[in-house]
Amino acid sequence: MSSSSLEQLLLGTESNLPEGELEKLLAEARPLKVKAGFDPTAQDLHFGHTVLIEKLRQFQAHGHEVIFIVGDYTAMIGDPSGRNATRPPLTEEQVQAHAKTYTEQVFKILDPEKTTVCFNNDWLGKLTSMDLVKLASSQTVARMLERDDFAKRYKDNQPISIHEFLYPLLQGYDSYAIEADIELGGTDQTFNLLMGREIQKAHGMKPQAILTVPLLEGLDGVKKMSKSYGNYIALNDSPIDMYGKVMSISDALMWRYYDLISGKSIHETQGLKDTVNAGVNPRDLKRQLAHLLVTRFHDASLADQAQEAFIQQFTKGGVPDDIASVRLSQEQLAMPLGVLLRDVGLVASSSEGNRMIKQGAVRLDAQVIDVLPGLTGEHVLQVGKRRLIKIIEA
Repeated sequence: MSSSSLEQLLLGTESNLPEGELEKLLAEARPLKVKAGFDPTAQDLHFGHTVLIEKLRQFQAHGHEVIFIVGDYTAMIGDPSGRNATRPPLTEEQVQAHAKTYTEQVFKILDPEKTTVCFNNDWLGKLTSMDLVKLASSQTVARMLERDDFAKRYKDNQPISIHEFLYPLLQGYDSYAIEADIELGGTDQTFNLLMGREIQKAHGMKPQAILTVPLLEGLDGVKKMSKSYGNYIALNDSPIDMYGKVMSISDALMWRYYDLISGKSIHETQGLKDTVNAGVNPRDLKRQLAHLLVTRFHDASLADQAQEAFIQQFTKGGVPDDIASVRLSQEQLAMPLGVLLRDVGLVASSSEGNRMIKQGAVRLDAQVIDVLPGLTGEHVLQVGKRRLIKIIEA
């Protein structure tokens, strides 16, 4: 493989473990089995997932076989990665319903002709109790407690269920079952990915190389994009919702989205940054990003419609005709935002208001906010998709 091809595959990744292993595998000049697993814990794949799926697509473009594993078995255990409490398990019915949507959505990015979709219940569901005992015997409790989230919970006297120790072992067993050459995952999955190497070695198999990708921040700009946090943009969002959510992110976060999911090169993104330094309004580049992403996951005509609807509603003042309005004094505008939302009737209580703020569901003129900035004139304050009010400085 050429150095330029290797550079492209490593572009935007966080770590390549063990160092030099990926390069050795690529030098073998054969189609490699490149694995990534996704637990169907909710109905939608989201933009955070696309960071990893886009990297899988790049491996496909270089002639490698992508194994997309739907973790229907492991989803019923619950991945403890990054958790400070045991994740509630899902029922088999919930998992199967979610899994169906995953296999439909993933081909918005991957080439179906070059993708093998597997369900890990096909092999994990056949393990006997003795098989599980043998699998567990390959690792120690001390090894498990090297994992940051387990170590923190143990130190804080937070409960850790025995079945949670099984999760990384079973994810590792996936790598053995499909004979993976390379496994991709987010940086929060590093321990699990390394466990795949351990399980493969325990079964006499050449261990996989590991490539990790960064975690994309959600709409709040702080926490990783996650269904659990409610700060995500789903691939199945309507074009208008998808466009509006992209427009709601901060200017700073916009560049992370350009870097990780726009498909643009570093040089192209730097060129856009240079235009901002030259005086271009970042809002215009955010519109380009929103249009690009809606086009990618829907189509260009729907992206055009979403953009026009957004401009009509928020730029040209095209809010619904029957939207209520309220005049507020500067003293009222200085109130805590949760209290203000209650007082203007957008939420039932200040506690609900604070919860919506934490979920990134409160917008001022389409921009997500957690505090109300100093205001003059007229503005549209919004909670969720359809609760809007025009606030006018008294």
